[in-house]
Amino acid sequence: MTAVLTFYDRPNEAFETKIASMQTAPSITSHRKFWAKRFGTAPFLPTSRAEMDVLGWDSCDIIIVTGDAYIDHPSFGMALVGRLLEDQGFRVGILSQPDWHGPAAFKQLGKPNLFFGVTAGNMDSMVNRYTSDRKIRSDDAYTANAEPNKRPDRAVIVYSQRCREAYPKANVVVGSIEASLRRIAHYDYWSDKVRRSALPDSKADMLIYGNAERALVDLSHRLAAGEAIADITDLRGTAFMRKGIPEGWTEMDSSHLDMPGKVEPHPSPYEDASRVRPTHQELVRGTHPTVTRDRSHTVVRIPSYEQVKDDPVLYAHASRILHLESNPGNARALVQGHGEREVWLNPPPIPLTTAEMDHVYGLPYARRPHPAYGEARIPAFEMIRFSINIMRGCFGGCTFCSITEHEGRIIQSRSEQSILHEIEEIRDKTPGFTGTISDLGGPTANMYRLHCKDEKIESACRRLSCVFPDICVNMGTDHGPLVQLYRKARAIPGVKRVLIGSGVRYDLAVKSPEYVKELVSFHVGGYLKIAPEHTEPGPLSKMMKPGIATYDKFKAMFEKFSKEAGKEQYLIPYFIAAHPGTTDEDMLNLALWLKANGFRPDQVQAFLPTPMALASTMYHTHRNPLKKVTRSSEEVSIPMGDRQRRLHKAFLRYHDANNWPLLREALKRMGRSDLIGNGKKHLVPYWQPAGTGTAAEGARRPGQQAEKTTPATARPRAAAKPVKGSARTRGLS
Repeated sequence: MTAVLTFYDRPNEAFETKIASMQTAPSITSHRKFWAKRFGTAPFLPTSRAEMDVLGWDSCDIIIVTGDAYIDHPSFGMALVGRLLEDQGFRVGILSQPDWHGPAAFKQLGKPNLFFGVTAGNMDSMVNRYTSDRKIRSDDAYTANAEPNKRPDRAVIVYSQRCREAYPKANVVVGSIEASLRRIAHYDYWSDKVRRSALPDSKADMLIYGNAERALVDLSHRLAAGEAIADITDLRGTAFMRKGIPEGWTEMDSSHLDMPGKVEPHPSPYEDASRVRPTHQELVRGTHPTVTRDRSHTVVRIPSYEQVKDDPVLYAHASRILHLESNPGNARALVQGHGEREVWLNPPPIPLTTAEMDHVYGLPYARRPHPAYGEARIPAFEMIRFSINIMRGCFGGCTFCSITEHEGRIIQSRSEQSILHEIEEIRDKTPGFTGTISDLGGPTANMYRLHCKDEKIESACRRLSCVFPDICVNMGTDHGPLVQLYRKARAIPGVKRVLIGSGVRYDLAVKSPEYVKELVSFHVGGYLKIAPEHTEPGPLSKMMKPGIATYDKFKAMFEKFSKEAGKEQYLIPYFIAAHPGTTDEDMLNLALWLKANGFRPDQVQAFLPTPMALASTMYHTHRNPLKKVTRSSEEVSIPMGDRQRRLHKAFLRYHDANNWPLLREALKRMGRSDLIGNGKKHLVPYWQPAGTGTAAEGARRPGQQAEKTTPATARPRAAAKPVKGSARTRGLS
């Protein structure tokens, strides 16, 4: 383990006992049902007064406001938490894509008895509407007929404010990936400035981050029992505003956890604690890992909004601390000043057990859009219509991705029985099913049931990734349960094929040749998508992704097993342009690799800095938060400006004649004119097809045809698809 990526607290006996207690939580099904359970299950959660009347309701206990079309399916957040709260006995209404220009639409279902639950939808509203070049998208996959502009920018803030205008005394709770990634002061790519936490801007009473089931269920029952929302300050996974530090709490400055200075290896969490003695200063501060401290009443103060908005170093430091305090087993509360008040973040939620996951996904979903949409096509639903989420969370920790930051790095898996039952539900109840399951996956295809080999080590670990720079020796890589699931799934009567549509984490897959053989032999529909993201060590180290040699190993296995199965199949590798840490030379080398391997990407992913991501911190601060952040610490090269970002995208699409003028200019500047010519060894030709590039950049040679753009590997166009689930926002466009 390296000093860069390990950050441990050494557990002693008292600390281990504390950790064990924090890893358990009452089941989400343990509450006594609310009295309104007598109304039974609604065919669809009501979206109008007329539907409420049919159900016999005089009011809603909870109203969910969402920026998505209402699809009653567990892949959509509003349906998942709505059905869960309904199962608890509460009357739940849905306001789907309400007109946000005034409060009238927010009065449609009346005032909720308990609270408004506000979500932007399955995607961040800014990522949903804007490309990485800040251009407005022409459609919205989560809206009927893909109609754009059906939700506001920064929807969580706008919706919350309209709820306040409609009913000033109603409780307002914000959540979803948009709120989750804005729980502290954050860099906002679209305005190019640091914004405050979404909590004070939305004027909400509470922000719930991460997977919200536990917090929502507990909050709802406590409000129903008469508690005031301002008094509910002990729920994990929640944030709220307060003044000062309450009595009985110990405040720790974040610099004590990540003291500027020499970077030294942090001790292993399972090493004998008695071998290292604390200094007198560490004993006084209580910062040495061997010092017993009541972590449940310790809050870490990170630099305030006023500090981080003007100081990139402090911003990078705060970002690093937030990510280090993300393991539910050892994370402490965080506090960040915002003017005269402070944003208080409780530790992350305890992950759901398998039994709880089964319960959530086994609720009585209609599994289709609300009837009000008629025959309208909703692209996001079409994508997941015949697919199944088998797990959540990701321990990869890719710096550009929001999955780990939102869902956590502890994998939460459903039981085999639950998954197979859902396949039968799709077969029997979903119109249009022809026998093909389009995906068994989640944030990744192959982390199902993978976990740390030792619960104590997992609870004490502060690594930012379990697989970078290498797969941790304590991380289990047994794909056996997933192989068995695949076999049983395709054996179900009426199921002809089971495809894997989620991205395969190939550095894990190569550890299990049996899995790769099973996958390639039975579950690839001709093409399999994976994401090496780059070939060069510089950008890969800033992404926390494995080297290209691991891709080569997987590719060899993929081709071997495809040949044995008698199938002609191809890999679709995805790459990122303009990621922090990427130079022009890195992109040139990637382009040469693509050409040498016969790849001509149709669609290019350009880095988009999403709030709170570590790569976004690099983009904004030019510092590397994967290491200790100091005034003199490593600076990261950032592809800035439209011209350089266009160039990096052009290298990925080196075969597109429209990019040749820009590439020729860059190659000359880089001293690589030797790559300009008409031979196989050249990257771009001298000549320019008519009607492409710039008119003055050259002409087509007599009799010369424009270069074809058909991929050399017969790879099809990779269509842009909406992400599935509440956390598939990778920071890409």
